[in-house]
Amino acid sequence: MSNVAPEGTLSFEEVVMARRSVRGFLDTPIPAETLRAIFTLAQQAPSNCNIQHWKVMVASGPAAKRLSQKFIDAVLSGMGPAPDFDRLEKFEGIFRTRQVETAQALYGAMGIERGDKEGRMRAALRNFEFFNAPHVALLAMPKDFGEVLALDVGMYAQTLMLAMAAHGVGSCAQASLSNYPSVARDFFDLDDHYGLLMGISFGYEDSSIPANKTRVPRASIDEAVQFIDG
Repeated sequence: MSNVAPEGTLSFEEVVMARRSVRGFLDTPIPAETLRAIFTLAQQAPSNCNIQHWKVMVASGPAAKRLSQKFIDAVLSGMGPAPDFDRLEKFEGIFRTRQVETAQALYGAMGIERGDKEGRMRAALRNFEFFNAPHVALLAMPKDFGEVLALDVGMYAQTLMLAMAAHGVGSCAQASLSNYPSVARDFFDLDDHYGLLMGISFGYEDSSIPANKTRVPRASIDEAVQFIDG
């Protein structure tokens, strides 16, 4: 059973707790009026000086299938990742530990052993299949805006995914899609001034998918937050 409750039944706290990364979707499309309601709500996200500099591109149904195939073709062509923005290639310390623990939980749920390179490749390609989601959103911003303004797009993305959860829609934020910005640029005729930051696959959760049964822990508040009083 999906942990995303029916539309209109969740408090804000419940919406926050309901949102998680869904890695398997039903092919049932989201009604157009629900899509517009979700993205209208997300537009209330904050931004520096209210510049609202996110560029959001959504592909649905057959268009999403065509876009997925173009991503897969790019991956299998051997062209290699060419992201528009620099990213950290390797985590260390506690961050590496959390990354490994999450990967172990996901691969374990899917029955993929550590040495199963073919299985891991298939799992990686699922990102570019959008986990069978009937919809995908790609988020971009002007290339010259830098890290601080990228935070605003992150706040937009979180607001968007919470809006989806409030409407009973599952989602998965994916940095992997930003590895092939030329695909998005060609498909959406995106101006070269914009750089691709991330993608979000979304739709109604398929609760039969093993990866969707995975739960990963969060760090305690004492690990993440420092309180000083007085």
